[in-house]
Amino acid sequence: MGGNGEGKRHRWRISFRRSSSNLKSEPRKPPTEFVCAITKTLMSDPVIVASGQTFERTAVQVCKDLNFTPVFPDEPAPDFSTVIPNRNIRSAITNWCKSNRVGVPIAPDYYEVESLVKSLVEESRKHRVSEFESDERSGSIGASERDLLRGVAENPQVGFSHAATEMNFRQPAAHFYSSSEESVVVSQSPGSSTPLPFATKPACFFSSSSSDLMVEQNLSSEISSSHSSEEDEIVTKLQSIEVFEQEESLILLRKVTKSNEEARVSLCTLRLLTALKPLVVSRYAVVQVNAVAALVNLSLEKVNKLKIVRLGFVPQLIDLLKGGSPEVQEHAAGAIFSLSLEEDNKTAIGALGALQPLLHALRAESQRTRSDAALALYHLSLIPTNRNKLVKLGAVSTLLTLLRGKNMTERVILVLCNLAACAEGKSAMLDGNAVGIIVEMLRENLIDSEATQANMVAALYSLSYGSLRFRGLAKEAGAADVLRMVEERGGERAKEKARRILQMMRGSGDDGDGEDMEDGGGALLRGRYRAGMGGAGGGKNLSTVF
Repeated sequence: MGGNGEGKRHRWRISFRRSSSNLKSEPRKPPTEFVCAITKTLMSDPVIVASGQTFERTAVQVCKDLNFTPVFPDEPAPDFSTVIPNRNIRSAITNWCKSNRVGVPIAPDYYEVESLVKSLVEESRKHRVSEFESDERSGSIGASERDLLRGVAENPQVGFSHAATEMNFRQPAAHFYSSSEESVVVSQSPGSSTPLPFATKPACFFSSSSSDLMVEQNLSSEISSSHSSEEDEIVTKLQSIEVFEQEESLILLRKVTKSNEEARVSLCTLRLLTALKPLVVSRYAVVQVNAVAALVNLSLEKVNKLKIVRLGFVPQLIDLLKGGSPEVQEHAAGAIFSLSLEEDNKTAIGALGALQPLLHALRAESQRTRSDAALALYHLSLIPTNRNKLVKLGAVSTLLTLLRGKNMTERVILVLCNLAACAEGKSAMLDGNAVGIIVEMLRENLIDSEATQANMVAALYSLSYGSLRFRGLAKEAGAADVLRMVEERGGERAKEKARRILQMMRGSGDDGDGEDMEDGGGALLRGRYRAGMGGAGGGKNLSTVF
């Protein structure tokens, strides 16, 4: 009996030691796909977002509420616009917890997640500031698409009251586009009128009266003399929690930067832009409208354009263009147009998703919004990648529909001319009856200016290159008679293009001007516009002066 009892105690002690060992062992680490990349915890309510990633539902909601998009290495920026429950992952997490004797996770506290995300926002801000300061010191401010896509934000649904915007705009230098493809842009001969009779400036601005201008110049002069202290005052009020102080500071900033170029440059600092950025998406109407208008003012100077894009303002402007009030849309379209004038910004703005909202803005109620959206599309479509994106977005059919629209013809034809310079755009325009539409408008003389007539003929010229199909469509539309009429009565540029198209339609080939024809799917003009070049150079750089 004693021996058996001793044996039982021995066996019990062995069993106890094993059980103790099991209690001390570390639980298995959950698979990576079960852990939310934001909260770093096992997900209780996993959801799939529009970009395909899965996160904890509470984390997604907090990020949306804080207007924050986290960045993950080697992954695209999350798109929180759509949220779908991920039942498969949820079931898998539950099974894993049961098999590993781990408690099923419960929904995290909203405020705890909010505190965590706010820390991520601050880290992201410090990182961007550090990068910006480093680039600014080195003088090599340039933004990659990845850097820019980090700033994408959700569309704020807000409404605004109307407030007039006034300012003078300095005429910028001519912008150049260098390409082996023919561009719509045209040079002008000495003494000739501007081929595009509208100013290269956001339409949301108009000239101040002389008395207003004098007051503004005096104010700007005072600011220039002590811009450091004024900057401190403006930034302090921009960062205030009092809305009336934010408004007061923004109104001052608008006045100072309206007509004073020096102030626009000196005040466009990292500190001020960082303080201005959250106000662009403020839910207070008067604050937001003044913030966006001030941003437009700052964007007018060439040295500021890269800074503004680098700090992630473009995604905010795109969101405002989508869902802001009519006045905010005017300012947003004007800002995007202004920023698109900088060559290094064109690809980034297109990559950030501005093209489709700009196309939609062509139908806006406001003439200013329509005008600036069209001019932004024109400048952005000078880049081949943006042209291809526009074609894929169905821009050709939209633009052809708007071509006959009141006050839109001269701007829309510019974009169509650029699209005709790529194979995809040419094909889409031929499919969309662009030849018939343009020929009919020329026949009916539905054109506002000589420059617009010349651009329409230039569009036909691009479509005619290397295209037997064009000849058939042109014959069907009766283009020969219309082009002969243009050749007789049109402006110099229109006459020259009409003559070349007629020669190609007759199959006579090159007209001897020394321009090379290139066959193929997207055969385009390589060479130069002789009209108005003054005999200068081989001219692959084509200038536009608005």
